Amino acid sequence: MAVYDVSQLATVRIKDLLLRTYIGIKDEEINNQQDVRINVCLTYDASDAIHRNEIESALNYRTITKQIIHHVDGNRFALLERLTHEVLAIVMEHQPVCWARVEIDKPHALRYAESVSVSLEAHRDH
Repeated sequence: MAVYDVSQLATVRIKDLLLRTYIGIKDEEINNQQDVRINVCLTYDASDAIHRNEIESALNYRTITKQIIHHVDGNRFALLERLTHEVLAIVMEHQPVCWARVEIDKPHALRYAESVSVSLEAHRDH
């Protein structure tokens, strides 16, 4: 059997979370909900989850996703930067998270472009 080192730093990706919210500064944006697509990438030390194989030992990404949905869905934001910052703050509230990047797309925000996105990241020293 081969001997090798395995990193116990897990990468979790929440991909293409599609929500509707009020985002923007124009009247039609203030009065009508729009789609936003949220992508989260995070790392955490998964050594307990790997060794114990128990849900209590793992980062609960379902809880994180529910918190994001609750915060974004139907809420109001003037700027994509602010929305991205607030979603990143939700992710970083979870102490096991070492690093996270949140990217939020606003589809069809610009003529001739599929979407506009803002990305922010944060890290913590454990």
